[in-house]
Amino acid sequence: MGAAFLWGAIAASSLIIGALLALWVNLSYRVIGLIMAFGSGALISAVAFDLVEDATELATGFGWAAVGLFAGCFVFFGGDWLIDRLGGGDRKNKTGLQSTGSPLAIVLGTVLDGIPESAVIGLTIFQGGEVGFAYLAAVFLSNLPESISSTTGLVAGGWKRGHVLWMWVGIAAVSALSSLGGFVLFQDAPPDTIAFVLAFAAGAILTMLADTMMPEAFEHGGKLVGVVATVGFAVAYGLHIIA
Repeated sequence: MGAAFLWGAIAASSLIIGALLALWVNLSYRVIGLIMAFGSGALISAVAFDLVEDATELATGFGWAAVGLFAGCFVFFGGDWLIDRLGGGDRKNKTGLQSTGSPLAIVLGTVLDGIPESAVIGLTIFQGGEVGFAYLAAVFLSNLPESISSTTGLVAGGWKRGHVLWMWVGIAAVSALSSLGGFVLFQDAPPDTIAFVLAFAAGAILTMLADTMMPEAFEHGGKLVGVVATVGFAVAYGLHIIA
């Protein structure tokens, strides 16, 4: 249990690191976009080789993995749509559009982005006794640009720096607890249930990438994001092979 919480906290710590970077270093839009592209590519690799592949191998039939994938997609889509309506749609925007949104919706939206990927960390520890390093690295890397972009936008929108930093500390704590929950809740679950959960997280993460990170990356990074995303994918896949 302690390991699940610790690894979840380590993966989420990049949210705080990204916030500190945004507060201390004036990063250009282009740099943030390219970091987002790298993180997106790494997460796509982790989804394919650490989530969907494992879900397919665990399931007694392909149905559970397929149902989980689309369930995660639609649940995230619905939650994200609701949060957009509440005023959290620009939570990752670097330009300060968050100033017109609801602070609570912004926080809830960021938590929604992080819970599925964090819960899987605890689940993988329970399954194999250790966390998948490639997946952990992908989550860590993808959190950095999200935090950098959101922090820059929130400060530009008038949020106090201390409030922004404490927001990320709280979200990192929720992510660590989500990892712990993934470890505790599914200890006695049958393989089909675990397959469903892994695929559910994959669907939610893919929807999040297409809806938020990838458009933001292309907007600020330009056509080079395709190359950088491929590098991120290759790095994460290499870590998967080595591990």
